[in-house]
Amino acid sequence: MTSIHFLGAAGLVTGSRHLVEHKGRRVLLDCGLFQGRKAWRSRNWDDFPVPPQSIDAVVLSHAHIDHTGWLPRLVKQGFAGPVFATPATRDLLAIMLPDSGRIQEEDARYANKRKFSKHDPALPLYSEKDAVRTIPRIRTFSYGVTREVAPGFSARFHRAGHILGSASVALGLEDGPDVVFSGDLGRYDVPILCDPAAPERATYLLVESTYGNRRHADASPDSRLAEEVHRTVKEGGVLLIPSFAIGRAQHLLYLLRQLQDQGEIPELPIFLDSPMACSATPLFLMHREEHDEEMAALVAGGDMPLYPRHVEFTRKRKQSQAINGRKGPMIIISASGMATGGRVLHHLKRWLPVETTSVLFVGYQATGTRGWRLMSGEKSVRIHGRDVPVRARIGQVYGFSGHGDQDELARWMRGIRPPPRRTFCVHGEPEALEAQRARLEAQGWPAYVPAYRELVELE
Repeated sequence: MTSIHFLGAAGLVTGSRHLVEHKGRRVLLDCGLFQGRKAWRSRNWDDFPVPPQSIDAVVLSHAHIDHTGWLPRLVKQGFAGPVFATPATRDLLAIMLPDSGRIQEEDARYANKRKFSKHDPALPLYSEKDAVRTIPRIRTFSYGVTREVAPGFSARFHRAGHILGSASVALGLEDGPDVVFSGDLGRYDVPILCDPAAPERATYLLVESTYGNRRHADASPDSRLAEEVHRTVKEGGVLLIPSFAIGRAQHLLYLLRQLQDQGEIPELPIFLDSPMACSATPLFLMHREEHDEEMAALVAGGDMPLYPRHVEFTRKRKQSQAINGRKGPMIIISASGMATGGRVLHHLKRWLPVETTSVLFVGYQATGTRGWRLMSGEKSVRIHGRDVPVRARIGQVYGFSGHGDQDELARWMRGIRPPPRRTFCVHGEPEALEAQRARLEAQGWPAYVPAYRELVELE
């Protein structure tokens, strides 16, 4: 029997986990952490539906925590097999997974100190040590290389253009079908990374649908970002940008440096306040195999395109705390991008009540997250057990998204011929999933939206 068990990112945009079983062997595509609503986050504490020790291998599409962040928990529960990823993904995970464990430990300690958790004591899902013990299991191979990942399973990575090291996975099954997992697909013609590349064939396709019902605005984020910087300088305030530490933070740094070089914005203090983003940024320069032509030319010419002038990388907690004692104008870029955790919460608590603050979201805000609530116009948000009034201006810049829109998803899928026997729409809100499914059906591609924990047998 060949089957796919949809254990995450089914009906929602988080917790990517897809278990492929063939001839009694099991390979897990992604091992993500559920984020967003409390009901979703609670799934992180559930036991895995199959014994972790029965899984032969894990293959990761990219390093984002909603695709990898449950891996230390899986290992902790008994998984003892190899984990496969691109070299850049492995290098990012050496930073991100320990950071995830450390943040969870810090959050648990803070909850216990402030007594705002319903659990006594509050516990982390896994520790920094658990994450560190997971890293040696990761084995790497490059794009375009076919590698056996388990008996009867081969895998081939194709560029996805989403973040550094991101890949679509073409899974070959011995005497069986080809299962292609898109991972998260990036955009075409954006800075730093190469464009997405589709595999040529797929018997079955799992395709992300984050923007399956939307087109990105045509407006360039450059001018909008420059406008916000000028507003901050004029008002002497703070431009606070909640940002994903991997990919989005580096895109912001790149554009700020370009705007400075072009004389489009004045120079002012910029703080990258995320240890993970600080550690990841040099990797974007080091992995030259990931660069598009423009980025490659800049780096080859000795430029530092990810380091705007007057930028300060704040790694230590005291450095982070000192930022909130400063006066504007200044720019603070801090994780997490949906304001669900991390240092940005301390900055939001400090600056949301201040009218000269601009909070600028530069990415997707999943339903139920703190970022989503701020974008919805709520007048107060709860942070660390306390209601914080919102007097700051809340805005959003489009064009930074690391996900392809419905046209870019269609462009990527056109590279697969003939059409897959069946396409499974995953990693999307219900409306986006249904729109993607309907559009594929209309063009003659049999498509389906699987439910959470649904087991689908393949022909």
